[in-house]
Amino acid sequence: MNQPSATRSPSRRAAAPRAAARPAAGAVSAASAPDSTRVIVEAITGAIVEHRLAPGAKLTEQTLAGIYGVSRTIVRQALFQLARDHLVTLEPARGAFIASPSVDEARQVFSVRRHLEQYLVEVFCDKATPADFRALREHMRQEQAVVSQTDVRGRTRLLGDFHVLMAQRVGLDVLAQLLSELISRCALITLMYQSSRAARHSSDEHVEILAALEARDVQRARQLMEAHLRATEDSLLYNPRTASADLREALGQGGG
Repeated sequence: MNQPSATRSPSRRAAAPRAAARPAAGAVSAASAPDSTRVIVEAITGAIVEHRLAPGAKLTEQTLAGIYGVSRTIVRQALFQLARDHLVTLEPARGAFIASPSVDEARQVFSVRRHLEQYLVEVFCDKATPADFRALREHMRQEQAVVSQTDVRGRTRLLGDFHVLMAQRVGLDVLAQLLSELISRCALITLMYQSSRAARHSSDEHVEILAALEARDVQRARQLMEAHLRATEDSLLYNPRTASADLREALGQGGG
């Protein structure tokens, strides 16, 4: 007696091979998403620094997605990162805008810093060890290398970190936190309004301050720090040239 042939369940029937789904035009794969986010962040940062995007300019997600051929999710990731760096403000129901730092706030910050850092210089000269000076010299090597390049965000961070590191090295943790917060509050205006030449000069002044600290010359170090902070504030160009209102043009994508 012939045995009945086994019945195959439709769910186990071999399916015809399907063509691999193609990503939508302009979409970015998950693997390249971080790179795409970085490209957008750097492009917008560069447009801010070069005064091609003015404070308060609106950053439309759909327009940015079209410019860079990415999804709006990728654009949002870039905007969140820029917001974390205080370069962009995110407003509910309104969208993303280039931050609008207050010039008066920046001036107040420099005034407070001048007072705090006079005290910092005195304590550092009194307490710093050879290891502390080595740490500052290593920081200066990194700072000088970055200032000579076009990494504007990097130079802004390292120029501010010089002061915070001084406080940290001699155990002034509260002062280090205060300085970090004060520097963050004026970081955008420094990013936007300090020229590369002024940044180089600022770094050279750090070298002079470090030399006075190593000589334990409190009076000279105080004078140099005071002059340094005033020169940094005076170097800020509070009236930049007119920026473009068109995102494509500002980001170098005009006519594309």
